[in-house]
Amino acid sequence: MPAERTYGMDHNHYAWSPLPARPVLRWPDGKQLALCVTVLLEHYEWEPPADAYSLRRPSGGIFPLPAPDFIRLTHREYGHRVGIFRVLDALAARGVPATVAVDALTAEHYPWLTRHCHERGAELIGHGVAATRLITSRMSEADERATIARSLDALRTVTGTTPAGWFSPEAAESARTPALLAEAGVRYLCDWPNDEQPFPMTVPAGTLTALPVFLEADDEFALWTRRMSLPHWSRLVVDAARRLHDDGATTGRVLVLNLRPWLIGQPFRIGALADALTQIMSLPGVWAATGSQITDWYRSQGHGG
Repeated sequence: MPAERTYGMDHNHYAWSPLPARPVLRWPDGKQLALCVTVLLEHYEWEPPADAYSLRRPSGGIFPLPAPDFIRLTHREYGHRVGIFRVLDALAARGVPATVAVDALTAEHYPWLTRHCHERGAELIGHGVAATRLITSRMSEADERATIARSLDALRTVTGTTPAGWFSPEAAESARTPALLAEAGVRYLCDWPNDEQPFPMTVPAGTLTALPVFLEADDEFALWTRRMSLPHWSRLVVDAARRLHDDGATTGRVLVLNLRPWLIGQPFRIGALADALTQIMSLPGVWAATGSQITDWYRSQGHGG
């Protein structure tokens, strides 16, 4: 099984691969940096199932209010009602396609929004059932398989095809998740922040490629958890892109920037995202693409087996 413990990395979900030992990776037209922007549309339930597992409170603050805690719950919904449109507009204005992770309850409760993202040309990828129902090893294999199927079915209803990509809620997985995703027809996942290039996952059936997210620039990690200032965050994103772009002259790099509309879509934050994207897209060798475009190109060049 891919999740068996082994000497060294202590697992064999993927092979250890030091970057200097890999074949040279070239993006289309010799571009040095592939830019992918993932946007998370997550539903927070007011009354999750009793056995559901959640990593954190629905929003910030010190103490939760007595139920129903309208402030916390509706704060996240702001992204579905307002913030998402600012984010999509900022991306479109700079020629950056969106890769939108949509969980099943968002697709089911907000069908207009899900269709809107699809009709605007965003790639929709699986994102579990809800932000309040994480995938963990506490689940049975049957329950996890059902979770994946429900997530993919909800988006298949909108797009007419099986989503090619997957981003687990909170990037939480069980030891079985990669194998079950590949079995379900998913071709890439965004849960592993351990590289600057895509890389192949080890699965018993199908093909699965990891598209590593740049965790340090993740908007919640940087702005919400670490309380980084907006100018600092914007500079971090641009500085990282410039260095990856320069390093990409030797072998191509990827920057996957992860965003949440309830956070970066706020009126006082969206400008920092817009400024960062403008500077990144002004670099001469940047290829802005969806997750599928990047991972499909990677495999078409003979990488990943």
